[in-house]
Amino acid sequence: FNVFQHEILHSCTLCLWVYAYFSECFETQLACYTGPTIGGLLNATFGNATEMIISIYALKNGMIRVVQQSLLGSILSNMLLVLGCAFFAGGLAHPNRDQVFNKASAVVNSGLLLMAVLGLMFPAVLHFTHSEAHYGKSEVSLSRFSSCIMLVAYASYLFFQLKSQRSLYSPIGEEEESTEDEEDEKEIAQGEAISWLFVLTIWISILSGYLVDAIQGASESLNMPLAFISVILLPIVGNAAEHASAIMFAMKNKLDITLGVAIGSSTQISMFVIPFCVVIGWMMGEEMDLNFQLFETATLFITVLVVAFMLQEGTSNYFKGFMLILCYLIVAASFFVHVDPKSRQS
Repeated sequence: FNVFQHEILHSCTLCLWVYAYFSECFETQLACYTGPTIGGLLNATFGNATEMIISIYALKNGMIRVVQQSLLGSILSNMLLVLGCAFFAGGLAHPNRDQVFNKASAVVNSGLLLMAVLGLMFPAVLHFTHSEAHYGKSEVSLSRFSSCIMLVAYASYLFFQLKSQRSLYSPIGEEEESTEDEEDEKEIAQGEAISWLFVLTIWISILSGYLVDAIQGASESLNMPLAFISVILLPIVGNAAEHASAIMFAMKNKLDITLGVAIGSSTQISMFVIPFCVVIGWMMGEEMDLNFQLFETATLFITVLVVAFMLQEGTSNYFKGFMLILCYLIVAASFFVHVDPKSRQS
């Protein structure tokens, strides 16, 4: 039976990659009608639909740790692997100069990611220092309160990005390419592109149910830790659309859209999807919390610091991308030898 689940996992993975290809095509068409800010946000939103649907299915099955680890893995994958590959490919496509992106937008996203780390850190510290007022209950209550605050913060960020800062977020260093952007082929209408993306999202929701059901058996069949599959393999599949889009836009020297896809996606997961799952779990009666364990929280904190350091100059090149890819390989190896404390206790 586990071997059969192994084959189901492979089949779902293949279908998700096909979805990523078509999704990237429609997202490219959609970006022709929007600016870099809205285009990156829409790319991130449709790309994160996979993670949200997988998380809801896993929550319904009581697989809280799978939800936590897969969402954490999506953040790590977007910030290190997707952004690293995009910087690397963009640097090779434009080897004679550094590519330039909007530093103001990157700083805002870095601040939100640090706020997300703050929200994840305190429940974990309370749990492992045994300093809760009501052991086992305080961290859940704190997580639900923090999730509501994070949702409000993300809503404020959307207003700030789409309304208040529209003039400040104009593309930097792309004036000479404005005429080329206007000549991008618009093969389908904007509404048609959005409609097809919704159809693909519905298709992915069906596949997600089979994928979640096959995770446990595939872990035993492949003799791999469940944490490694949840944090590394699942996000690589789920982030296929972002991966393709980010690389394509970086090679076209549209770094603002690339950052909107990669960093914007990480911000959306950490400040919206994770708190949203906590609220959904609350409604389902599942004690989904923000205690991601110390190892996972520390990994996220260091990753945010590394990426923020890479973005502080507002430029990118293939060396920065290569460094981010190497960092992701270290993270992947760490999770391969990591044993989840909760699984060890069970």
